Amino acid sequence: MPPEHSPNVSSQDSATAVFLDTRSRLFGVAYRMLGTVAEAEDVVQETWLRWQTVDRLAVLEPVAYLVSVATRIAINIAQSAHSRRETYIGPWLPEPVDTSADPTLGAERGEALELAVLLLLEKLRPTERAAYVLREAFEYSHRQIGEVLDMTESNVRQIVTRARRHIAGERRARATKAEQERLLRAFLTAAQQGELSALEELLGSDAVSTSDGGGIVRAALAPIRGRAKVAKFIASFASHWWTGTTITWVEANGSVAALVSRDGRPYGLVSAVVSPTEIEQIMWVINPAKLASIAARIPSS
Repeated sequence: MPPEHSPNVSSQDSATAVFLDTRSRLFGVAYRMLGTVAEAEDVVQETWLRWQTVDRLAVLEPVAYLVSVATRIAINIAQSAHSRRETYIGPWLPEPVDTSADPTLGAERGEALELAVLLLLEKLRPTERAAYVLREAFEYSHRQIGEVLDMTESNVRQIVTRARRHIAGERRARATKAEQERLLRAFLTAAQQGELSALEELLGSDAVSTSDGGGIVRAALAPIRGRAKVAKFIASFASHWWTGTTITWVEANGSVAALVSRDGRPYGLVSAVVSPTEIEQIMWVINPAKLASIAARIPSS
């Protein structure tokens, strides 16, 4: 990615225009690093405040400056978020976002956006996460990332390589959107009817079911693992969990997902990680606080 030059930003109007043009990118960086809309918005707001007080005449590349500030703020928040998530009740899942209008969420590419990938990024140190996101999603050069993170270009290359290896080692062959939607629709049909055998046929042998209720609503307090256990777990609540619900198909984090509502209110978001032939992971976001953002973008909800 070439250096980013912008017109003089000494005036308030031009400074505001540059910030607004860059806002989606700032949010995209922060969201990928933090996995929640509120924290990403906090990063954007703090970046704006710093942009107001900096000597803008001394800023040669305003966009690069804004991205650097947002990245460093996100790193600081990620470091404190780690300890908070250790006390989170039950499994933690990223907050889903609607990507139908902006499939890449302000990035050059739609990388590091799927819920499962964001969950994998949580296992990396914040600086590793930042390097991976800037390289894979925003196509920053190793030199540019080094300037943001105050590292040598060589160190950045090593960090990005390790992060890629970590992500690739946890992922299997990716399915197309059509395959993902087909399997997820079949899964929901079987889940609503509590058809144990149909669920087992759809699930991979090492399938995992992860539920995020955040201690606010009832949810499994640990991931359920293995085809038979996952199928039995899902069939066990079929008689009551789906009663009176409606399903709206949405695009969450670049993938098809099912927003489940009851009485017009979001009740849960179900998404899946699939191979071309089977479901590897089912994620249930049922913490109400994590449904507000995506539900607000869906008129029918």
